[in-house]
Amino acid sequence: METSNDQFIAPDRAAVASEWRQGELVEVEITDLSHSGEGVGRFEGRVVFVPDTVTGDRVLARLVRVKPQYAQGKLQKILDGSPHRRRPSCIVADKCGGCQWQQIDYDFQLVAKRNAVLQSLERIGGFDKPIVLETLSANRLNYRNKATYPLARSTSGQVQAGYYQKNSHHLINLNQCPIQDLRLDPLLAEMKGDIQERGWSIYSEEQHRGKLRHLGLRIGRHTGEILVTLVSTDANLDGLTEQAQAWLDRYPNLVSVCLNLNGDRTNAIFGSETRCIAGQPYLHEIFADLRFQVLPTTFFQVHTEAAELLLEAIATHLNLQGDEILVDTYCGVGTLTLPLAKRVQRAIGLEVQPEAVMQAETNATINQIANTQFLAGRVETLLPQLEMQPDVVLLDPPRKGCERAVLTALRNLAPGRIVYVSCNPSTLARDLKLLCEDGLYRLEQVQPVDFFAQTAHVESAAFLVKGQE
Repeated sequence: METSNDQFIAPDRAAVASEWRQGELVEVEITDLSHSGEGVGRFEGRVVFVPDTVTGDRVLARLVRVKPQYAQGKLQKILDGSPHRRRPSCIVADKCGGCQWQQIDYDFQLVAKRNAVLQSLERIGGFDKPIVLETLSANRLNYRNKATYPLARSTSGQVQAGYYQKNSHHLINLNQCPIQDLRLDPLLAEMKGDIQERGWSIYSEEQHRGKLRHLGLRIGRHTGEILVTLVSTDANLDGLTEQAQAWLDRYPNLVSVCLNLNGDRTNAIFGSETRCIAGQPYLHEIFADLRFQVLPTTFFQVHTEAAELLLEAIATHLNLQGDEILVDTYCGVGTLTLPLAKRVQRAIGLEVQPEAVMQAETNATINQIANTQFLAGRVETLLPQLEMQPDVVLLDPPRKGCERAVLTALRNLAPGRIVYVSCNPSTLARDLKLLCEDGLYRLEQVQPVDFFAQTAHVESAAFLVKGQE
């Protein structure tokens, strides 16, 4: 990278930290990775965060933001590369904001993710030497079963689809993506051309004008069935039905073309209404030997094989005997509820979205699983209303973690065991601290699983048991 003729600040500079200035060049040795994926180093007693770096790098970074206790830097030159550094698999890895860790050796990614969980438990949760197992992993590339691409037009008027450049709303146009299922690549490249030929208008965030906003692709990893979703501000797209049928004829594995309507000025991808234009309104996926219907807006883990690893880790640790009552909170469409129901006496799923509850019930019927019950409502409201005492409660909340009222309700219910599944080590540690307060629960161990290879994100399952050791 270009360094021009600027002077850089040597590590032994005598000036005090308060003299740091935005725009200066500093030499930093990267000693750790942050939860957001940035390299972490120190200069003159203050932390410097540098994206696109690896533990063990010695780099030249330009200070782009200076605060009293830390600074944000931009990588200018790698002075000494880390032994954990490798060539990215993606040609636009330095621009695209989809991945943060393409430049990091995969084995070290797994180590870093375990460390992220461990450090959060110690620093935020206050746990003393918690047991965090080695990170389980499946596919490191070509694993995503879902991709939803924003659409845009280039300055020459060509339809583009891709991910936004890091820290911007500038779209990086893609014809393939090394972390999505390979079977989706031809659709991404060819459908852009079809949209171009149809002359459909493309939505502009700045002007809140135009129609097509996103192109969504989903695939059943174990079935090969593909579902396409166009997200538009309105349904008036000339020739849409004709084009949808043409896609079904062209791609043998394509089973559905849907249109989701989202006319709001929002960052949310999907609106509340989805119409099936051609084919069936869902795809089928096989998960843990069960058959699931997956709709365009259904939440389903993007890494099917990793989710199966997580499920097996949960079942193995719990060592279910078949007489337990299990409650799965934030159950979605029953992805974990239904496989675990086959190992217990009764399984109850709690979910705030009525549509997801209906899908969960459908999936139970498809698989002839009769010992389940799914309830729609807020978890903190439904937990105190349960008519029976559960032996195991499974928590799988959104990234923000559990509301305090959920944790209070759970402590009052006091099941014998809790499994907390989380995609955010910080909120996991925060919530576990509250659950273990006053010795009501004890943290046995945590199992990280790599759901999001080539990124800084990590999924994990924490196992709690009631009472002291």
